[in-house]
Amino acid sequence: MTDLFKRCVAWVTDSPVTLSTDAAVRRELWSALALAVAGLGAGGLFGYPWAGLAAALALILAWHLNKSRLLYRWLAHPESRIPELGGLWDEMIREIHRADRAKARHKDLISSLFERLQAAAAAMPDAMVVLSQYGLIEWSNAQAARLLGLDVRRDVGMRLVHLVRNPALSAYLGAGHYHEPLVLKDLSGGHVVEVQIIPFGDSQKLVIGRDITHLVRLEEMRSHFVADVSHELRTPLTVLRGFLETLQDSRVTIEDVHGNLALMQEQAERMQRLIEDLLALARLETTPPRSHDEMVDVGALALSLRDLATALSGERRHRIEIDPGGGFLIGNREELRSAFTNLVHNAVRHTPAGGLITIRWHIADDGGRFSVEDHGEGIAARHIPYLTERFYRVDSGRSRASGGTGLGLSIVKQVLVRHDARLLVDSALGSGSTFTCLFPLSRTQRAQAGA
Repeated sequence: MTDLFKRCVAWVTDSPVTLSTDAAVRRELWSALALAVAGLGAGGLFGYPWAGLAAALALILAWHLNKSRLLYRWLAHPESRIPELGGLWDEMIREIHRADRAKARHKDLISSLFERLQAAAAAMPDAMVVLSQYGLIEWSNAQAARLLGLDVRRDVGMRLVHLVRNPALSAYLGAGHYHEPLVLKDLSGGHVVEVQIIPFGDSQKLVIGRDITHLVRLEEMRSHFVADVSHELRTPLTVLRGFLETLQDSRVTIEDVHGNLALMQEQAERMQRLIEDLLALARLETTPPRSHDEMVDVGALALSLRDLATALSGERRHRIEIDPGGGFLIGNREELRSAFTNLVHNAVRHTPAGGLITIRWHIADDGGRFSVEDHGEGIAARHIPYLTERFYRVDSGRSRASGGTGLGLSIVKQVLVRHDARLLVDSALGSGSTFTCLFPLSRTQRAQAGA
């Protein structure tokens, strides 16, 4: 009988029976036995012993039913005051209260763990969406809003395929074969997203979207770059091959040989310039900026560029003017020389014979400005946004005739990016062009008075 009471207590409280509970059970049993014996003895005095026993048992039952009623009322309203029922019932209440507090602690722990998992998922760089077995959104992180156009709160309970309207995604979800990822293009904000689905739980799905826009653009740039380089090298190689075939003809005169050799030399030099520019551009794009910059005297550099422009001009006798200003730039001397040299080369190539080219350097309130102004044919407005792209030419025939590789302004752009600067182009057809390198004020230092 004692074991039965113990099992009942353990079942009600979902806790193991402690020593105090065991003692309380024994007290209740002894009290019930004493009352039953008393009832039996009292009934025996009047000649009805069994009636006395029945009355005692009924009293015990009524007493425990009343305690059960009070316990049930407290369980229905746990926020109310804990009743004091005495004996075994108090012990049961303590056990229930202890179990309830333990469950509350476990609940808080699980809730805290869930919140941390949500925070970690929200901080992921990938979009994450949890779908129910019916394809309804149960949860999503902030990246899902950026990449898939979902609203973290508003779209809960909605079908993903109704919000991300893409036939490929709908077919991918329905097929159930998720071994290979799906690439979605033209999504929110023009992103390209690689979608991977991971089934879990009770037919639920975790949708992971990774932004691969940058990788796709790099691949497109690589493809265009290879095609452009192949095209640029094909012309001089074709010319060289043609001249070599001509030289193999036994009827070629010495005059023809000298003429062909000069043209072959010109094409070889063009290929060399192209390769050198490609190597310079690759180095600028792949190597990190130097951590220790130097003070570059841009005025002195501008003076050397005037000599370069004069040498490049040759018999075309351009007028070269220079305004060296004063002050220094904090950066890489050789990279800056390369960028400025490309601007001077362009000015000399595109300015008619005898035209004016002006090189300026000064520090203003908004930063340092290095500019090269020419009085050439100018550039139409529609071409200006694309000038710094590789191999972009306003006029391909004119650029090749002048010896350009189509990479000069790309090199200028990369050098300026490494110096926190930008390129401004002011040009119009028939009015010449001005290319200005605008450096932040933090990259400049004015010359000391009396220096």
